Amino acid sequence: MNVIKLGGSLLDDPARRAEILSAIALQWNRGEEIVLVHGGGKHVDANLKLRGIPKRTYAGLRITDDATLDVVVATLAGSVNKMLVAELAAIGVRAAGISGCDASTLSAEVHPPIDDVELGHVGCVTGGSPTLIHALVSNGILPVVSSVAEGPNGTLLNVNADTAAAAIAIAVGAEELVFITDVAGLFDESGNVVAELHANEAEALLGTEVVTGGMRPKLQAALHALGSGVRRITIGEEGGTNLVAA
Repeated sequence: MNVIKLGGSLLDDPARRAEILSAIALQWNRGEEIVLVHGGGKHVDANLKLRGIPKRTYAGLRITDDATLDVVVATLAGSVNKMLVAELAAIGVRAAGISGCDASTLSAEVHPPIDDVELGHVGCVTGGSPTLIHALVSNGILPVVSSVAEGPNGTLLNVNADTAAAAIAIAVGAEELVFITDVAGLFDESGNVVAELHANEAEALLGTEVVTGGMRPKLQAALHALGSGVRRITIGEEGGTNLVAA
């Protein structure tokens, strides 16, 4: 089974999204088992703006109060998730949209404050259950999973989609985890895509300023998955960065 995480501005580009979903459909129709995981931060931003709710972030995380959580859930588990399901259906793929909170597919704890700043309903992913995903795949249905996790006592938590994808890959025993994003891969100091990166090299890079922005949680999630049994990690599409064990 392979896990594919779709994110970045690709979710906002209908032409690129259609191209990627067509490639996924081709893999699925030739018998490959696939789980699609997605975020949708820009869609959340747009819906917050429509509702007059200010976007607040700290240390790269979205501060998620009650009103923001409502928008996050409605957007990720609702409009973005069902958009992907409908577009897959249009090209002949039976898909089912679920969120990480369904059947404990993703479990999380409340993220602790950072520098005394409370983040609200933000979660740290702690694990996942493969039960619902296996049930769907075994019946010929491609799971499309949004990054909303089950928190303590049945609460909902907003979690990083890269971390969610890694946890799902580990839970289902995936052979491969692919992060498809709007960048070609991981860039080195000269601005060139790194074709292959060993885990120890990736760890070292995280201690430098070469890896910045959204690439940091992506690389951290990739390393966690690699260290937990996922055999192949790719960041970017064909020609991107392959992460391999040390």
